[in-house]
Amino acid sequence: MLHRLIIQNYAIIEHTEIDFSGRLNVITGETGAGKSILLGALSMILGERADPGVLFKKDSKCVIEGIFKVKKQQVQHFFDQYELDMEDQLIIRREISAAGKSRAFVNDTPVNLGQLNELSRLLVDLHQQFDTLDLGRSDFQREVVDALAAQPEALQQYAQLFARYVAIQKELKELADQRDNSNKEYDYNKFLLDELEEAAFSENELESVDTELKGLSHAEEIKNSLSGCTINLRKMSNRCCRC
Repeated sequence: MLHRLIIQNYAIIEHTEIDFSGRLNVITGETGAGKSILLGALSMILGERADPGVLFKKDSKCVIEGIFKVKKQQVQHFFDQYELDMEDQLIIRREISAAGKSRAFVNDTPVNLGQLNELSRLLVDLHQQFDTLDLGRSDFQREVVDALAAQPEALQQYAQLFARYVAIQKELKELADQRDNSNKEYDYNKFLLDELEEAAFSENELESVDTELKGLSHAEEIKNSLSGCTINLRKMSNRCCRC
């Protein structure tokens, strides 16, 4: 259940803190008193998309925080699935910066909106227009079946086994990826080995080829030098003959 709602810099609210008892709580007021604003703030921490236009002061961030009292088994599977820290109280905080960026936290650990929506369905039943569309959701149907079955121990046992199954599936995929990478590396190395064996290099062949390559790289320079020497010798020979 929701124990406390803290709203800061949201819509027409600069700052307020509302405590809820463990019994029936009713919020009343005339039209325009701000009842829907409280519901809107609650929707924000339950995963509603953020609108920077709701800031009371445009140069400050909006912070909405909800403190919930929950039974451990109610949310244990969610916390195990996303490796979150479970504490005595469940605190959800939503922040909207002046630039319009939104962040969400569960017990001070950052979460995305998808995770926040998933958690909120375990905490709050928020009834509004078009709620009948939920009847088509498979997760809602499972929740109804679980509620009617009234077998919390069996449900907890199943949740633990399912979490283990998901973990094993994840490990299996990681091992399969490692196997595929190893096979690719093996195929590449085998290709290189086959190329080397097909080349059939003899002893010191690479050194000999390297020496030959260096000599050939200077062949043009050597040729030009020899041609120059030949021309000079011919000129000297012609001079001698004239003498």
